[in-house]
Amino acid sequence: MASIEQRVVPAILTMIRERREAASALERDTRVPSVGVVAPAGLREAVFSDFSAVAALKERFGLDADSFENWERLWRHNPALKGSEFERPIGWVLEADRAVVGYLGNISLRCRYGDRTLTAVSSHGLVVEPSYRSAAVSLTAAFYCQKSVDLYLVTSAIPEVGRIAKAFRSDPLPQEDYDSVLFWVLRPYPFAQAMMEKLRVGPSIEGIGRVSAGLAVGIDKLLHRRWPRAHSTRFTVSEISINEVGDEFQSFWIEKLTESPRLIADRDQATLRWHFKVPGDRGSARVLCCRRNGELLGYAIVRNDPQPDGLQKSIVADMLAKKDDPEVLRALLVAAYNHAKREGSYILEVLGFPSAVRSVCSQWNPYRRKYPASPYYYRAADPTLHKALSESGAWYACPYDGDTTLIRPSFSGTQRFTKSHKAGSSA
Repeated sequence: MASIEQRVVPAILTMIRERREAASALERDTRVPSVGVVAPAGLREAVFSDFSAVAALKERFGLDADSFENWERLWRHNPALKGSEFERPIGWVLEADRAVVGYLGNISLRCRYGDRTLTAVSSHGLVVEPSYRSAAVSLTAAFYCQKSVDLYLVTSAIPEVGRIAKAFRSDPLPQEDYDSVLFWVLRPYPFAQAMMEKLRVGPSIEGIGRVSAGLAVGIDKLLHRRWPRAHSTRFTVSEISINEVGDEFQSFWIEKLTESPRLIADRDQATLRWHFKVPGDRGSARVLCCRRNGELLGYAIVRNDPQPDGLQKSIVADMLAKKDDPEVLRALLVAAYNHAKREGSYILEVLGFPSAVRSVCSQWNPYRRKYPASPYYYRAADPTLHKALSESGAWYACPYDGDTTLIRPSFSGTQRFTKSHKAGSSA
């Protein structure tokens, strides 16, 4: 008899995806005006005063909320901008009748490849009003026409964005399983509840389905031992905040760069702290440090994100181990699982990472779900570099790259004040 992994879980996830796609298609259709003349749209560089218009545009089409403070973080306090001779655009907008009808953000990054430091840019948040979708290509063209860029990245692509990236000679990340998310269920019944709510079944079916699916997942988890388990007591793993990332991380990073050359996003001490300190973050990020005899041998950063249904999921947002030591990776993944469980998350996800990390994960029988298309595309300005990056072993790619974990749902300063004020009044 086929296991729940082979039958129930994929079936549920497929149904959810189909319903989401159908709802999105319906929304797109209903937003397209049936009559009227469409005003011509012009392209220009985005400026900080566009924040409110861009935020409203993103909100209308279901993209994550952002804050003005986070715009300042990304485009005024980004370590990758320090010492640059060029003033990099923060993005571009399409404007029609003085209204913003399209947007694409542009995030500066630094990457390392062997002894080379590369200037990289990552696109973010492509959104265009339906009446102006045909002009969306001009936003992408502006992104790829930037000068003094070594590497162009698209790291959170949906199928439509991926097709546009390919049209501009970008290639999907050369890692066959990068579009496959590994995950463990920490709390079977809340997991089943979330699945039933997303399926939008009737109340009578939902109750029965939640109990049955929760029981099935729980039994399957026990039978197939689907959770990370400790193998060694040689290491100690401690938990710290992002603010506590100190000098030992800088030393660890410098030593990591001496290992086999791979394309890897910069993780110096200042950049690592900046990356995960999102103003008004609705979630949280914690750093798990693996040591032996006091020496830092690796770390993992786990993000805990509340979901619209009121539940919470955790993801391994970043993880590095000295020489990809599998025992260190095991210790970190066990700690990540236990942390997520303590935080009350119902699943822990691992997206991306090279084969050394994924093979360790696979030892504990995670569930798998696939994106409908590759979420990661790249193009190097230098054809020789682009060819070198066509090998899967040339990458250390994970959610730390690009905009995947840089942009999180957040509250603006005004929203935080309002919530705090209301809480104080009610007390």
